[in-house]
Amino acid sequence: MRVTQSMLTNNSLNHLSNSNQKMSQIQDQLSTGKKITRASQDPVVAMNGMRYRTEVAEAGQFKRNVSEVYNWMDNSDDALDEATNAMHRVRELGVQAANDSYEEGQRANIAKEVRQLREHLQSVANTQANGKYIFNGADTTTAPVDESLLDVGLDADGFQNQLEEMADEERDAGDFRYNITYDGGKYEMVEQNGDNEFTFARTDLPDGKQKELIFNKEEGTVTYEHTYLDEEGEEVTDREELPARQVVVSHEDAVSNNDTNVEIELLKGVNMPVNVDATNVFSSDFFGDIKRLENILEDENAETSEISAVLDNLDGQIDKIVDERAELGARYNRVEMMDERVQDQEIIAKRIMSDNEDADIAEVITNLQEQENVHRAALSSSSRIIQPTLMDFLN
Repeated sequence: MRVTQSMLTNNSLNHLSNSNQKMSQIQDQLSTGKKITRASQDPVVAMNGMRYRTEVAEAGQFKRNVSEVYNWMDNSDDALDEATNAMHRVRELGVQAANDSYEEGQRANIAKEVRQLREHLQSVANTQANGKYIFNGADTTTAPVDESLLDVGLDADGFQNQLEEMADEERDAGDFRYNITYDGGKYEMVEQNGDNEFTFARTDLPDGKQKELIFNKEEGTVTYEHTYLDEEGEEVTDREELPARQVVVSHEDAVSNNDTNVEIELLKGVNMPVNVDATNVFSSDFFGDIKRLENILEDENAETSEISAVLDNLDGQIDKIVDERAELGARYNRVEMMDERVQDQEIIAKRIMSDNEDADIAEVITNLQEQENVHRAALSSSSRIIQPTLMDFLN
């Protein structure tokens, strides 16, 4: 085959162009720190890079989620701690007032502090974190406690009007929107007996036990009935007429019953409930027991035994707070372990992503120097191959 000068020239120029292209690729790696700048340069590296970047992005989002969880739980724990301290103070005041040596005025002064503590607990129940109410389940935009609907009284217009409606027409007792708190429990209307008697019962008792409050609208009296089985298996019913100070009437919307969990994803497919079930702590009976103590202390006809009875209820409410806080602490420990796992996953994902797409700078510099030498040699050899022609002299 005949090799001409033009063939040598064209081949030299092509090799120089390829050498420039390699120099450009190496310089791109050196300036960007990446093996490739376009997917076409290495589709496998590009596809793996997309998957690894997704893992890094997920780990980063999970870390932000963990921070949000810590915000919820830390605020919840702090609020429960404050509620516990306030309840201990309420109980301390109750024990102090249960002393027979205290006079009416002294108990009334104690009632003032109990009222302030109750209002403080209401503000604790309405705690916000990052503009969200943390004790109202998934409904984070609505305050869980409405003070105006707590302890409206047996003579409240709304309460009496609903009783009138129940008496005038046959209505489902479940539509009644008020409940009564007594002895550490919430009583809801279950039936009406004629036009004037309305029965409220606790719905959280085990089989074989029944506690009811019968309100006589005409006489304005409340009768407490406790039905249980004695040691011989016989059904026994105790009855007691209660003074108005012993019962607390509240609207069903006074305290939220929203128990829907707020869940945040901390690992792929692993959702963690971050909120406290406020229905186990800040419930109608919780505020009702405190208000009941307050009413008893303000009433000059109240007996010491009534105060002592409320103290047992307060103990039960404190236990609920402690139990819920313990459950929160158990979840907090799990969150800390998941936090460590997320951090480890992020480190691993970043290392794998770096191994896949980051260039070895020392190797790139070596390759660049080698390519520069090759390019200089190509230029030198091309200068000998591309010789002057007769036309160059004629020009």
